[in-house]
Amino acid sequence: MNKWSVSIQAEGDRPVELDEVVELADAVAPLGGVASGVGAMAYGAQILVEAESSDAAVEAAIPLFEAAVKTAGLPQWPLTRAEVVGEDEYDFDE
Repeated sequence: MNKWSVSIQAEGDRPVELDEVVELADAVAPLGGVASGVGAMAYGAQILVEAESSDAAVEAAIPLFEAAVKTAGLPQWPLTRAEVVGEDEYDFDE
């Protein structure tokens, strides 16, 4: 199994408030995650998962993200982006 950082974004019809992003950040923190979206027409999170491939990482991350969104009380907006970076793709020497 490899570790992957998966960034997921959902877009909606209104700006996201600071308190909503704080709630999302709290919900993804146990997943090694961070949240974003204050003032944007979207919210998102970057979370860490273990999986065999990048595709499997996205498949594992989406339900975790959706559960965090529900816990945070955010609207269930459509997912518009998912990006994956494997731990071996980080260059820690720079």
